[in-house]
Amino acid sequence: MDEQNSTLGDVKDYLLQKKINPSYQRLKILEYLMNSQSHPTVDIIYRTLFEEIPTLSKTTIYNTLNLFIEKGLITGLTIEENEVRYDANTAPHAHFKCTMCGKVFDIPIDFPPQVGTTVYGHIVKEKHFYMKGICKDCTGRPA
Repeated sequence: MDEQNSTLGDVKDYLLQKKINPSYQRLKILEYLMNSQSHPTVDIIYRTLFEEIPTLSKTTIYNTLNLFIEKGLITGLTIEENEVRYDANTAPHAHFKCTMCGKVFDIPIDFPPQVGTTVYGHIVKEKHFYMKGICKDCTGRPA
């Protein structure tokens, strides 16, 4: 499913295809993730959606994100030990986190091995690749 410019109807159909009950909270959380390139944290999702859904709780967000991860709709990124960010782009790619502004960017990269293959006798179940540095927007800014 195309992540950017997803409508609520598109998201509802996608959840139904994945056999997930499309509650309003689930629809809005997935719609936000699919239309966002910011790799948000639970706190960011909560602050963004709370005004529109005042009954939304962080527990609901955590439970929804865990369900989406379990069903393969999103991935959780742990670039820093104390924060998990979420990404609706499940195609293989790397991430770059700017150490100045904190933004996380998708980086297209083709790297083996594929999930399900065997490497030195080990079966690959997940793969993650991230980089840290200074993004192009922060390059040249004073530290």
